[in-house]
Amino acid sequence: MGRLLFCGGRVISGKGSKEMDVLVEGEKITAVGKNLESEGAAVVDISGKYLFPGFIDGHTHMDLDVSDTVTIDGFDSGTKAELSGGTTCIVDFATQNRGESLQYALSHWHDKADGKASCDYAFHLALSDWNEEVSRELEEVVFGGICSFKLYTTYDGMVVDDKAIYEILARLKELGGIAGVHCENRGIIDARLRDVVKRRGDRRNVSDYPWTRPDLAEAEAVSRILKIAACVDTPVIIVHLSSEEGYREICQARKRGQQVFVETCPQYLLMDKSRYDLPNQEARKYMIAPPLREEKDRNVLWKALAEGNIQTIATDHCSFTVAQKNAGEEDFSKTPCGMPGAEERPGLVYHFGVREKKITLEQMCGYLSENPAKLYGLYPKKGVIAAGSDADLVVWNPDERWTLSAKSQQSRSDYCPLEGTRLTGRAEQVYLRGTLAAQNGEILKAYGGRYVTAKRV
Repeated sequence: MGRLLFCGGRVISGKGSKEMDVLVEGEKITAVGKNLESEGAAVVDISGKYLFPGFIDGHTHMDLDVSDTVTIDGFDSGTKAELSGGTTCIVDFATQNRGESLQYALSHWHDKADGKASCDYAFHLALSDWNEEVSRELEEVVFGGICSFKLYTTYDGMVVDDKAIYEILARLKELGGIAGVHCENRGIIDARLRDVVKRRGDRRNVSDYPWTRPDLAEAEAVSRILKIAACVDTPVIIVHLSSEEGYREICQARKRGQQVFVETCPQYLLMDKSRYDLPNQEARKYMIAPPLREEKDRNVLWKALAEGNIQTIATDHCSFTVAQKNAGEEDFSKTPCGMPGAEERPGLVYHFGVREKKITLEQMCGYLSENPAKLYGLYPKKGVIAAGSDADLVVWNPDERWTLSAKSQQSRSDYCPLEGTRLTGRAEQVYLRGTLAAQNGEILKAYGGRYVTAKRV
């Protein structure tokens, strides 16, 4: 590392884009402006390219024990996949299992991540157990650099009841933290899973899967969470929003004056539930929760992005192999839910969003960099090209053509959900704190990632 001067390109922010120079010294950006002094600097000519702040993925599940298996991507392969696509920082879900202290959960996740990551990483903390001791521990956790938390309204091992949700939100309000919530109604899901067996005699047919997790089950949980948050008078984040019905509940809450942050994912923007009508072995690849929806839901989400009513686009990267997915061969409810998506997220958002004029370059920067940095307490260290910020930079070639393929991806998953999709626009060079770490999908420097503490302002 030394001095680098990026010149000739267009610098992108959430508010605008402008042709400017960017000077980097060591790991930091030291100046942004016109005709910067380049003495002693290696000049990086990026004429005809865009320069984005490194992308941030605010929703990942690396090395997660779930559904009697473990995600195939740990921090090793998972962060290589992120870095190759232009993501320089992830926020992964450190998970407190029932009976564990918060400090144990965080220590466990550091053991999984430290020394293994190729991009920087911060943690959310997913809470499954709530009592006086956990409430006390929360203060230490927030003081130590965790400001965002995760709550589930479903899943036997993670669900928390309404009383606990209220008390957790109230405690986070005191401490300056914020919660993201997985919103689906557990009772509806469980009842419909039983109904499938009554009607069919088994749960082998994946085409029945989306019926067991309907959009109204998402909407009910969104509505309930927002009303609990209103009683506490605190903002919340609705994660991986998938449906028009869920979005309507958010719009109603905002009309009442509530502050609600919303995340969606490329899979909900680009695929629909017709994937579940494929032969079962193929269909299981697309089993995620919430499930893929209808084309009308995709259109609503794109419109919400265009209007600035969704704040972030994350991956929910939760990857498995075909063999792991086949655990649900006799019963689809035993299929581990999740898909890979770390590498392709920026390319998909650019190709199907910016190139197709659904969103602007500036909005892409907001959804992939600036907004998650602000929401998760990483700004202005991350998420912006400004003096004093980390030199996390993505040189984006708007004309580069490439094809999504399991054979070339960094993820250890042996399938690519959008196999064969041809994209235009790619992260040509990815700089992690001033070091060229990836180029055109290839990792040049592995294991350079560091843990990043967070603090909301």
